[in-house]
Amino acid sequence: MALTTVEQPVEKPEFLAPPPAVVVTPCDPWPRPYYLENALRRVIPYHFTYNTYCKERWRGRELLEIFSDEFRDRDVEYYKEAIKTGKVTLNGKPVPSINTIVKNGEIISHTLHRHEPPVTAQPIGIVHEDNDMIVINKPAGVPVHPAGRYNYNSIIEIMRADRGYSWNPLPCHRLDRLTSGIMFIGKHKKAAEDISLQIRDRTVKKEYVARVIGRFPDGEVVCEQPILQISPKLGLNRVRANGKEARTVFKRLAYYPPPPKEFSNGDVMSDKVQTQINDGMDWKRKEGYSIVRCMPLTGRTHQLRVHLQFLGHSIANDPIYCNQRVFGPNLAQGEDSADNDEDIMTRLSRMGKDEVAEAVAYHDEMVDEYNKKKAEKMTGELCKICDTPLYSDPGAHELGIYLHAKRYACDAGRWEYETPLTEWALPPAGMSGPTEATADTDPLAIDLEKLGINGVDKQEPPEVAKPVVMAAA
Repeated sequence: MALTTVEQPVEKPEFLAPPPAVVVTPCDPWPRPYYLENALRRVIPYHFTYNTYCKERWRGRELLEIFSDEFRDRDVEYYKEAIKTGKVTLNGKPVPSINTIVKNGEIISHTLHRHEPPVTAQPIGIVHEDNDMIVINKPAGVPVHPAGRYNYNSIIEIMRADRGYSWNPLPCHRLDRLTSGIMFIGKHKKAAEDISLQIRDRTVKKEYVARVIGRFPDGEVVCEQPILQISPKLGLNRVRANGKEARTVFKRLAYYPPPPKEFSNGDVMSDKVQTQINDGMDWKRKEGYSIVRCMPLTGRTHQLRVHLQFLGHSIANDPIYCNQRVFGPNLAQGEDSADNDEDIMTRLSRMGKDEVAEAVAYHDEMVDEYNKKKAEKMTGELCKICDTPLYSDPGAHELGIYLHAKRYACDAGRWEYETPLTEWALPPAGMSGPTEATADTDPLAIDLEKLGINGVDKQEPPEVAKPVVMAAA
């Protein structure tokens, strides 16, 4: 069973009608303006009003200055025109001047023609459903909540569009936009709170699968490096001695060496083709890749991505933690000092310098901007309504990363939900390898219970490998 918003792909509709001539325009079109095209779910551009109270740092500043400094997705000329034409208002009234001073308690409204990025058209898979809960298989690249440039192209809005406007899905935990896999959606408040509490109390076993660069070491690897949020604005996290406790158990499921330059028939693969296969990064081809089981015993933000980077085996298509332009040729392997933080944050911020600098959504916005620069090109066309530059579509491989939440299980054994291995984790054509990963097919030598599923070691912890820093194979 799967959720879909549109039963069959439809032709791209015309623009939605402009909003009524009022100062602050509510906009909540129903049915949602979705259409499917080129394996992507798109949203027809629509008028939308952002409303926000004056923040403390905005008090006493000019309105134009606030927009040009804080909302950099558009240039200053756009905001001048928006203020003059009434698209930007204070307390629901037109602003007399672009130099108007904003005061404490005032409400700033901005009505604009909103262009949402496309997301995958892959339906939301249903793993389990009962009267209290829906367990979904979240597609990669789709945010859970509306955030940043995403609104209707979010899990809760797609599900609401399928089940009815009055239905209120209640996500029970967080799953990054770029990550796919198991996620719990409550049908009512009590059910959502129950699962959320179990996850917060660490009484839930979680298992992810990742595709990482290089040959991951044999056996189980336990990484116990603490993690610190370096920049809330950028969403950057790194290993630090003064960070929060973090613990992950890793085990390699498979290793696939780099493709040979020579085919079996004697033909030679051109350097151009090899570069295309490896996203332009030849070091990926030289190392090959591993499929790794990841079992987090704590739940820090970006924990798996940061621990894998620290171990020298970043997720192969992670636009942040596997980015040599940001972290250098060694991808910060084994680094736990703050010596390079300023340089890293500077390089990271440049990736998203043209995006809206909102703290909650900035990381996703920055990733979107990186993907734009990497794969999208301006079509040269402008929106007929708002003159926004239009971009070509991102490639499907850029709508997510190789990280999948494969299995969630109650520590007490009351429930367990699991998905199959994703396509990118299966053996490549012409090679053999595992097609599933379960406790029966790939048992662990480490006892997670004794290690401390709740993040606290038992009195007699087993002998386990300490965090290992592996050089890239």
